[in-house]
Amino acid sequence: MLTSKQRAKLRSQANDMETILQVGKDGIGDTLLKQIDDALTAREMIKIRVLNNQELTSREIADEISSQVDCDVVQVIGTRIVLFRRNSKKGAYDFCL
Repeated sequence: MLTSKQRAKLRSQANDMETILQVGKDGIGDTLLKQIDDALTAREMIKIRVLNNQELTSREIADEISSQVDCDVVQVIGTRIVLFRRNSKKGAYDFCL
């Protein structure tokens, strides 16, 4: 679980990040969860876009993904979701945790 200070620091770093994955009409499937898990392992923090043809809200999708992939939701703004999971082997964001 992230503190508000840690979350704020990660939010500021996420501003310049590119969106690397999208949740489309197929929703949250095993393939998407695997891609998210792999991306979090490699990068620690990722940005996801939720397409407009989705039945669930961005917050509902973020909560579902975080519970299935075991990560923290840093931010949900509109159709953008920022997720974080610390990778102890990388240590890229150790300074804020």
